[in-house]
Amino acid sequence: MDARWQDLEEIKGLKARYFRYLDTKRWKEFGEVFAEDAVSISPTSSDVITRGRQAIVERVKGVVRDAVSVHYGFMPEIELTSETTAKGIWSMFDFVDYGKNSWKGYGHYQEEYVKLGGRWYIKSFKLTRIRQDKHEQSALGTTP
Repeated sequence: MDARWQDLEEIKGLKARYFRYLDTKRWKEFGEVFAEDAVSISPTSSDVITRGRQAIVERVKGVVRDAVSVHYGFMPEIELTSETTAKGIWSMFDFVDYGKNSWKGYGHYQEEYVKLGGRWYIKSFKLTRIRQDKHEQSALGTTP
């Protein structure tokens, strides 16, 4: 396989792990997808900036720890900018249910990646929401 194609596939796998570890609450592994000095910009009224792998994990954990969450990333646009850097945009959908309320979100992740020691990491990411539908009750049904 061509090295550039291999890099693209490794970045896609990196993002797949990001979503899986997030939704399964595997926080140690979730942290391992980020570079140590990663930066996150979260969508709020004033865009919260979080710096550092562990700080990002703690922030995300604080948002979804007690929720059922499902995240999807698709239609990646990835550009290799050097042998060890890349950038990408992913369309996204998420569903987050806290039991008393829930939301569905739509938007994009804008990311930068870095390859260190032969492995790709997320260097920075910004989530931009196009739409967020909030519900004042759980979207999950009950089981008998």
